[in-house]
Amino acid sequence: MSPAAVYALLLAAIVLEVIGTTALQLSQQLTRFWPSVLLVACYTTSFYVLSLTLKVIPVGIAYAIWSALGIVLISAVGLVCFKQRLDVPAMIGLALIIAGVVVVNLFSKSISH
Repeated sequence: MSPAAVYALLLAAIVLEVIGTTALQLSQQLTRFWPSVLLVACYTTSFYVLSLTLKVIPVGIAYAIWSALGIVLISAVGLVCFKQRLDVPAMIGLALIIAGVVVVNLFSKSISH
């Protein structure tokens, strides 16, 4: 599997996780049927697709990228869709998460480039 394909799968896993987390918010504590179904489907598929990336990317690196980008993306969804504002310390923390992902991807010898 090419590096581009592996990262495409990882991106798909991240997007599915973000959709699932958005559905979690919309499910109102799992009391709404269709958002709850979407949540389970997206989380299940996300973890399956994430598992496919583990053939190439070490689990710690894959999970770090998956969770970090998921945090940043769901924060953006919260801002845009749910009007959940972030304060300065939260934005600094998110910037540090992004910086960490960049450092891992550019400089780590744990992953193939």
